[in-house]
Formats: sequence, structure tokens, C-alpha cells
Amino acid sequence: MDTDAKMTALHVPAGIVAAVVSFYLSNGSIAVLGKNQALGTFAGLVILLIVGNIAERLFGKEEVGGFRGWLWSGIVPFLFIWFVVWAILITSTTITP
Repeated sequence: MDTDAKMTALHVPAGIVAAVVSFYLSNGSIAVLGKNQALGTFAGLVILLIVGNIAERLFGKEEVGGFRGWLWSGIVPFLFIWFVVWAILITSTTITP
């Protein structure tokens, strides 16, 4: 498996985890924090940076291709999965039968 596929395979599950964390932070599930969409967004971006650093250490900076390689193989899939799953979670809790 080439490095691009490994990067995507690492970032997609992290995007799902980021969506769940963002959902709990923005939904008001944590009573102390209340409904805070900005904190949910910040948490997702922090998770993205952590996963990017892990990927760079696992595969090496040269293998990843620097920021350009990380953009197309890591950031784009992460953001797509993160926003789609977060939107599904928010929508599924606001629809009433």
C-alpha cells in the first residue's frame, strides 16, 4: 500500500472520532460547557493536527510529501468525513417523529 492510501486510512477514522467529539461538545451533552459549536470546531482541528503529526512521524516527512501531500491525502479526507458525520449526528438528534 502506498503512502497516500496509508495517510487516508489513518485520517478517515480520526475524522469519525473528531465528529463524535465535536458533536458532544456542540450538542450540550457536557453540561459544564453548554452548547458550544466553536469549541467543537476547535477540538476537531486539534485532532487533525495531532493525527498529522503522528502520520509524519510514522511515514516520514519525505514520504508524506510535506504540506502538499498532507493536504490531499490527509486534510481533505479528514475534513470531508468530519463534517459529514458531524452533520449526520446533529441532524439525527434534531428530527422529531
